[in-house]
Amino acid sequence: MDFQPRLVQNVLEHNADLHPDKTALIADGQRLSYDTLEQHANAFANTLIQHGVKRGDRVVLFLPNSVPMVVAIFGTLKAGAAFVAVNPTTKQDKLEYILSNCRASAMVTWSAKQAYLDGLSQSMPDLRLIVVGGTAGGQELQQDVVAFEDMIRSGSAKRPQATSIDLDLACLVYTSGSTGEPKGVMTAHANMLFAARSIAEYLENTEDDIVLNVLPLSFDYGLYQLIMTFSFGGTLVLEKGFTYPAYILERLQAERVTGFPGVPTIFAALLSIDLQDHDLSSLRYLTNTAAALPPAHILQLRAKFPGVQIYSMYGLTETKRTLYLPPDQLDVRPDSVGIAIPGTEVWIEDETGHRMGPGEIGELIVRGRHVMLGYWGDAEASEARYAPGPFPGERVCRTGDLFRMDSEGYFYFVGRTDDIIKSRGEKVAPKEVEEVIYRLKGVREAAVVGFDDPVMGQGIRAYVVLDGQGLQEKDILSHCRAHLESFMVPNDVQICETLPKTSSGKIAKKELP
Repeated sequence: MDFQPRLVQNVLEHNADLHPDKTALIADGQRLSYDTLEQHANAFANTLIQHGVKRGDRVVLFLPNSVPMVVAIFGTLKAGAAFVAVNPTTKQDKLEYILSNCRASAMVTWSAKQAYLDGLSQSMPDLRLIVVGGTAGGQELQQDVVAFEDMIRSGSAKRPQATSIDLDLACLVYTSGSTGEPKGVMTAHANMLFAARSIAEYLENTEDDIVLNVLPLSFDYGLYQLIMTFSFGGTLVLEKGFTYPAYILERLQAERVTGFPGVPTIFAALLSIDLQDHDLSSLRYLTNTAAALPPAHILQLRAKFPGVQIYSMYGLTETKRTLYLPPDQLDVRPDSVGIAIPGTEVWIEDETGHRMGPGEIGELIVRGRHVMLGYWGDAEASEARYAPGPFPGERVCRTGDLFRMDSEGYFYFVGRTDDIIKSRGEKVAPKEVEEVIYRLKGVREAAVVGFDDPVMGQGIRAYVVLDGQGLQEKDILSHCRAHLESFMVPNDVQICETLPKTSSGKIAKKELP
């Protein structure tokens, strides 16, 4: 009978029992077996419990991709608490907002961020414990601060008795909306395990897979690489980022990696590198999400990685993954992001809630066990995002994204409802303009945004990063005029050396001037 985990930590526990000596994690220059990770997580959990962390509490993990981050994720769950992974580049005011908003009982950070700790215990009455990694064992610390290394060394390695059930909160993932403060998406154990199982099913993962992750574990796409890999008993190679593409290529080769998840900006960088000196024959698949891969880049990736399956996907934190395009459909419909992931249902609705047919544009609605619980402490935002479903008591997710569907049931991303540019009385989807620009040889990245204009309502501006091919603004505008309707042609083009990025690697359009 197939193993069916009820709680997220069960995926670690099961593998520690089944093949304890297998390498589970390669990070920080270490190779840790499932059994070693299990013992570390147990010691961490038991120490949390000794310090009063209890079922349902929230533990903020303010750490980079690292061994302590992985240990803290599973240790927090084993203590019956929920983890809140925060990007290590987060500024102090936002960190304090998250700590206050989720009423965290404990926080785990590392020594380089100790300046953030001053006064936290006084300003955060719920915060009873701070764990600091990277300190010398036995170092004298504040009364409410303990060293991560001491927890692992002296904590009991006995597996604590589980108190949670699968409906309990496993984690909060804070996501920034178009306006206002970040919102914590509530994810239950059942949500996370279902999503991981569904994704691993269509990726055809096995225990022989080795996955390299450069995405932050505070980003749900990065986090699920950990949960998924442990769910099928594979090995995760965890890196701190994608700052040096040549180094990542060396790691892909050295560890015989079979799966590599990325975002469009990562794949755009890989397309500019000569891969002939790297043996990437072990690579079985590439996955992309966060933003749609331009069809032009998909074709280039196919040429750069022959024989490698490329999965174009779509998702949002509120449902984790939503759509995926089977690799055999890339040649047929390269601009599609596919069909519903296994075990789920999607459709398109108009503004009145009526389902729409092929060719019509409307909002994508998602139904399934990956639909999250809502936003922490924000009933109004939860009600707006999660609407009543087809059956009493059921809720579906309103994505806020515009899609169309073809006659065979494949979905195509059009744009966010709040990204649509209204120019000269016409609606323009930035993605459609960007895809035309990407077809021009020498374009590495493109971002199209609207700007206020007293005559047109909104004008259209394109920001473009080149690969040194000598293109000029006039060349890009001429290309757009040849392939776009007149109202969709950008009013101007700005060529840039780089474009601003979010912590997850997406182009940060809101930071463009």
